[in-house]
Amino acid sequence: MTRWLADPSTGVHALDLVVVWAAAIAAVAGLLGLAWRVIRQLRRLATLVERFVEDWNGVPTRPGVEGHPGVMERLHAIEAAMADVVHEVRPNNGSSMRDAVDRVDRRTANLAGDDDV
Repeated sequence: MTRWLADPSTGVHALDLVVVWAAAIAAVAGLLGLAWRVIRQLRRLATLVERFVEDWNGVPTRPGVEGHPGVMERLHAIEAAMADVVHEVRPNNGSSMRDAVDRVDRRTANLAGDDDV
């Protein structure tokens, strides 16, 4: 048994060569399989990053593809809409919706005869 450990060859040169080549091919195939899995995951990550960047920056309209604005443009539109809402819900001496609601409330209270207004 110690003789086999010292010289692991089978004694048949052709068989030893086949075993070495089979081991080399198996190692290369394993490395290629591992590399394929890593590359596939990197491609998925790159796709996710590309989608994020497109959503952040926006996409211009081009033939066959409908564009959409980026995050900063959307935030600007939201801020403008919120400014309009804030303008309407705060009293401003008569021109806001809040002033109109207060006027209607006072008139209704006067017609109903409520004295607490």
